Amino acid sequence: MAKVRTRFVCRSCGASQSRWFGKCPDCEAWDSLEEQGDDSSASRDPQRGLVEGWSGGASSSGSPGAVPIASIEGGASVDRLATGIGELDRVLGATQDASGRLRRGIVPGSAVLVGGEPGIGKSTLLLQAAGAWSEAVHPDGASESWSGRVLYVSSEESGEQVRSRARRLGVGDSERLFVLADTNLARILEQTRKVMPDVLIIDSVQMIYKADLDASPGSISQLRRCCAELVYLAKASGIAVVLVGHVTKDGQLAGPRLLEHLVDAVLYFEGDRFHSGRIVRAIKNRFGTTQELGIFEMTGAGLAESPEGASVAALRESEPRPGAVVCPVMHGSRCVLVELQALTATGFVGSAKRKSSGLDSNRLAMLIAVLEQHGGLRLADRDVFTSTVGGIRVAEPASDLALLLAIAGAHYKRALAPTTCAVGEVGLGGEVRPVAQLENRLREAARLGYTHAITPRENKAVKVKGIELIPVKSVGSAIEQMR
Repeated sequence: MAKVRTRFVCRSCGASQSRWFGKCPDCEAWDSLEEQGDDSSASRDPQRGLVEGWSGGASSSGSPGAVPIASIEGGASVDRLATGIGELDRVLGATQDASGRLRRGIVPGSAVLVGGEPGIGKSTLLLQAAGAWSEAVHPDGASESWSGRVLYVSSEESGEQVRSRARRLGVGDSERLFVLADTNLARILEQTRKVMPDVLIIDSVQMIYKADLDASPGSISQLRRCCAELVYLAKASGIAVVLVGHVTKDGQLAGPRLLEHLVDAVLYFEGDRFHSGRIVRAIKNRFGTTQELGIFEMTGAGLAESPEGASVAALRESEPRPGAVVCPVMHGSRCVLVELQALTATGFVGSAKRKSSGLDSNRLAMLIAVLEQHGGLRLADRDVFTSTVGGIRVAEPASDLALLLAIAGAHYKRALAPTTCAVGEVGLGGEVRPVAQLENRLREAARLGYTHAITPRENKAVKVKGIELIPVKSVGSAIEQMR
């Protein structure tokens, strides 16, 4: 009989220790080590035979040997399965084929983890994508073996509930969309072997369990083992596996970071479930960039694409509003015009508040110091609140000038013209530094109706039809444009 030894696994970072500690030696989290038994025989190729005998599955006759990298076939390009939902395909990534055409979508044989707060729309979007995959005769990027079968495994809802939501979304009439309401991994793998889908969706992985593990569903042992076998299934059989993960109250994916390390891509939903705007971005993607984002709007018929930005910075014909400045922000290859808002209120010296929503709080503190030192503003006794409109998180330094002007406008109760936007990076010396891709930003601003743009003077001369540039060199000259 194999000897069972005891080890202690950290629920925060997943590190394994030989004995219990009050504080994890790796991540220094207190009271995070959990005891679990470790059978030495379980580490001997636990996935062996998982896809043995499957059509297209890997053979388990022996372990592969080392080969030269140049002799490996299939590395020239990566096939992709387009979902038909343009904003989701954009986030999943793109690959350029031999003809130079960009192909977007999910990569066959990859594992994707989707996270987000409860009620944000994860199941809705994936069910819409499952319906689009199953109804496509031969989607863009699919191979000749494309069958169009999709298996949607619901571990939290019954089949009737999934069917009811599918009818509301208009995707419940496909004969190639299969639904399984189960939580046992062995039965899920058996149904997967029978259906042989092109895409397997698990909603959610926290409820899946293996019966031979003496641990409850959602624990570290269950998550590690179930996710590892599902990832192996994807690699060995070529089935694209999509996992839905829970999040904690802090907004992080539940469980240790081992889930993010195992999968190929991690998509995260952002936005307030009480508002219609939704943002999908990739925080990890082995087959694409993490700079792209997809913008959706929640409607009664599901998530609708909003390529124009879900009215993030729609041109207003009302009177100018102090404390509101629009900035063209780059996310990957797309430009989104985001409205930055600021409010200053009476505070107390030494305990003034600096709060931000959707912006970097450290960057906000730096800009307030620059305004006091080089802009002539006194903000030590003023509470400063800033936010972005539309739920988009802005992190690039090119938004510094717009945020600085929003704070100055709220303080002086002055505003820019509604057709004026601002872009530029601000240094600690009060200088306005040049930004990248200025022409693309201005072209998008002009397309949406903006006629003037406050830009850094050091940027090369850029001419965009329909928009007039207002070059500034320092923070002081930028604030003067509001006067």
